[in-house]
Amino acid sequence: MDFALTSEQRAIVDAVARIAARHAGPARARALAADGGYDRALEAALSEAGFLPLPPGEAAGPLEAALVLEEVARAAGTVSAGATGLVARAVLPDAAAAGATGTVALARAGEDGPVRYAQHARALLVCDGDDVRVRSLRPGEATPIRAHYGYPVARVARAGGDRIAGAGAAMRAWWRVALAVELAATMRAALDVTVRHVCQREQFGRPIGSFQALQHRLAECHVLVEGATWLAREAAWRGAPPEAAAVAAAQASAASVRLFHECHQMNGAIGFTREHALHVWTLRLPSLRVELGGVDGHRRAASAARWS
Repeated sequence: MDFALTSEQRAIVDAVARIAARHAGPARARALAADGGYDRALEAALSEAGFLPLPPGEAAGPLEAALVLEEVARAAGTVSAGATGLVARAVLPDAAAAGATGTVALARAGEDGPVRYAQHARALLVCDGDDVRVRSLRPGEATPIRAHYGYPVARVARAGGDRIAGAGAAMRAWWRVALAVELAATMRAALDVTVRHVCQREQFGRPIGSFQALQHRLAECHVLVEGATWLAREAAWRGAPPEAAAVAAAQASAASVRLFHECHQMNGAIGFTREHALHVWTLRLPSLRVELGGVDGHRRAASAARWS
């Protein structure tokens, strides 16, 4: 089995990484988080380059769209790449092909909790049972909420909008794929920060990363991240089958709990400071892993898909 990316996929990843290197990163994420801002510059750069959303085509399927989201998440980009570039692309293919969706936020009917990117979105996709409702959002319609979880969030009414009959299951599946992709990429970035730290931090005259106990824990974290990454990529490549999407989201959500604690413990007290880069990624993990019912909701969805 060949797990290597194709030359086209590699080119997409490299191009998005270059854009993210210019417009994103931990310093940019910290500055935006200070006032609940949204990275319009990064979004515009990705859109102008044809990556957000990635127009559907023979060489640009859902796996390629997932790879774009991976790179944005690894760079701590504060843009709605999952909702706009993956979920809306699948649920609203005609609008995505024309590049007309704009910034998208995702919500579920019957809930009143905060919604990521709602304050800055042009459209809200509401999962309402078997259907999806699409409603436009006016500036100022959403009420921003001060939060410390790395994303701008706001409260917004779910009522109204045009109904797309029968699209609810597809939206939930793609939402789970997007969560799995973003969780895996965010965990990878946090682990990369941790590996650099343990290679530089010395104790007893040697880098702490040379201690076998830490090496074992880092190896286990690496396995968790790799598993989450490939389950998410497989679910995207297969077109988000409900079971595969739910399993990918459940595995990534559960793994993120372990990654959060291990990365902060191995970075020591410095990892909890706002001056250190680690929190830019780790504080996003709790926000991601509670969406769509969290790990329990994903596991129930996987069971229902298997045995219903």
